[in-house]
Amino acid sequence: MTQTLSPAPATDPAGPFVLSRSRRVLRAVAVVSCVPYLGLKAAWIAGSHVGIPDGSSLLDHRTSMAIVNGISVLLDSAVIVLALVLTRPWGLRVPAWLLAFPVWVATGLLAPIMAGFPLQLAVRAFGGSTNHAQRGPGREDFLHEWVFAVVYSGFILQGLALGALFVLYARDRWGHLWRGRVWELPVGVIGAAQRATAGAAGLLALFPLTVHLLWACGSTAGLSAGRAAERTGDFHVLEAMYVVFLVAAVTGGWLLAFRRGRALKVRTPLALAWVGSAAVTCWGGWLSLASLGGVDDIADRPTPLMNLAYAGQMIVGILVAVVGAYYFAERSAVKRPA
Repeated sequence: MTQTLSPAPATDPAGPFVLSRSRRVLRAVAVVSCVPYLGLKAAWIAGSHVGIPDGSSLLDHRTSMAIVNGISVLLDSAVIVLALVLTRPWGLRVPAWLLAFPVWVATGLLAPIMAGFPLQLAVRAFGGSTNHAQRGPGREDFLHEWVFAVVYSGFILQGLALGALFVLYARDRWGHLWRGRVWELPVGVIGAAQRATAGAAGLLALFPLTVHLLWACGSTAGLSAGRAAERTGDFHVLEAMYVVFLVAAVTGGWLLAFRRGRALKVRTPLALAWVGSAAVTCWGGWLSLASLGGVDDIADRPTPLMNLAYAGQMIVGILVAVVGAYYFAERSAVKRPA
């Protein structure tokens, strides 16, 4: 019998579906934590200015704001759908790709916030520049400070709850695909393609990695005038996060493709590749998309170097994700142990 991505739950699939108390709690946390963000977005779409100070640039583009907020509502609503898929019996019959892709995207969007926001609070606690809601000297606030606290706290809860639910679900259904250690992985007939893809990702990562590292260390090279003037401790933390996730993505892809770190459990490079590739791809794509929008002040327009860095990290993430897809294709073709 060949190994496939068919449901392999811990319980007998023919028997009644039993949802544990812990998974019920995690599902409730995931759903409830979406409410503040969805509520704010719905209010803004309806025309409310709650949380938006007078003079904010958000009030200058009513149509664009409604479109962006509508997209945000759809993305965050997907968290509720995923929480249901991961905890309902029909969720075991959802095709692997149809579930894995939105979870990968959710991982990419939430992981930098989950890691970066607590670090930003720590920087503030030790006297770093604090107000990421400020638009620079002499300019109006972008949002009231409490909005960031409420929204980011909700995102962290969403990430923790949804991540835990997916790990439990994936362990039941596909746990056999990441058992063992790296040295046990077969080279496979597509090993050369994996190595070429991982090598290309590593080379292409050098550019965005260098740029983000320079910005994290205080350089303004390639930054727009507006962005350079608005740098705070929060900015440096986020740039450092991009560096960390780029390194994680390339490292995970390299370990899988070249079978290095042979004593490591397979789930270690898989986790690095999954989280790293998702974070750099999704945020690279989001920043690239944001740069396409019209900006009134020329000082705020992204420079070519900024756009190249965002596009570069997005390409690196996609390449590492391809390496992961190669891995699952190989393992799925291996016969299941008796």
